Amino acid sequence: MLNASDWRLCVAPMIDVTDRHCRYFHRLLAPRARLYTEMITTGALLHGNVDRHLDFDAAEHPVALQLGGSEPDALAHAARLGRQWGYDEINLNCGCPSERVQRGAFGACLMAEPLLVADCFKAMQDAVDVPVTIKHRLGLDYDDSYNFVRDFVGTIHQAGCRVFIVHARNAVLKGLSPKDNREIPPLRYHTARQLKSDFPDCVFVVNGGLADAAQSVQALDDFDGVMLGRAAWHTPRVLSEVSMQLWPSVRLPTDAQVVDEMVRYAAREIARGVPLRIIVRPLLGLVNGQSGARRWRRMLSDPARLSANDPTLIFEAWRALQGAPLERAPAGALSAAP
Repeated sequence: MLNASDWRLCVAPMIDVTDRHCRYFHRLLAPRARLYTEMITTGALLHGNVDRHLDFDAAEHPVALQLGGSEPDALAHAARLGRQWGYDEINLNCGCPSERVQRGAFGACLMAEPLLVADCFKAMQDAVDVPVTIKHRLGLDYDDSYNFVRDFVGTIHQAGCRVFIVHARNAVLKGLSPKDNREIPPLRYHTARQLKSDFPDCVFVVNGGLADAAQSVQALDDFDGVMLGRAAWHTPRVLSEVSMQLWPSVRLPTDAQVVDEMVRYAAREIARGVPLRIIVRPLLGLVNGQSGARRWRRMLSDPARLSANDPTLIFEAWRALQGAPLERAPAGALSAAP
């Protein structure tokens, strides 16, 4: 039985962004958010290093694996691997417009083949005992016809899908870069709302253009959940701001406590051979808007400092920002409330 509240706040899958280090950091900021991996192709799991692609920390739960592919058997195999690793959801990408994804005949171009997507969905859902969900756009290129996306969702709905994550823009497959596709096609929240009205037994999560907490919470008047992407990357504390409004009883760590935990996390990961530069990337926006934020970013981006792989660099950057000793986190302060 699906619980719509499980998707109340989500962090979008973002290629080269939402790796396991980013997700660990986001979990500190939003204890109950649903986190998504960056898109992982079926080929990477069939022929690549499965451990490297699927490894994650238990603290990340609830965490969803997003897959890219268009072959039902390969997607079923990848979904089984994800479930074996302990992921709480398997999501199929039907929204990425990049040329690389198009060459693989998956991502947004799958919206033109709803029957194939339905077959992919059924193969994955038959393979696992966790929800299989679809992330999609509202249309392709410059066709704003509601019938197109209604029929796409309807076909997948008939196959049994009940959770749809809607990026409320079209995907323009030729002539726009992935970045442009996040900004230029107009947002059409009204079209996404119509889907929610026409498929009342489904969970609809809206993605796209949600820049702050107020806008995100307001969107929850019309949708079951919101998914934040670039806002969570550039101003990660927006996740805490939304969390405070949705779950006011959940205690959130201060910035100082987050820094302390990330120093400890970095030490563990460096011992496993992970470069510090990869671990600190998500932290760059933590203090955006505060005095000294530029100094914080500069220190955590300094190649010479990062090459030493010393996790205390995070602490040093905090001291430079605050001019005061780091506050130690009380025992249990970083645990989510039950």
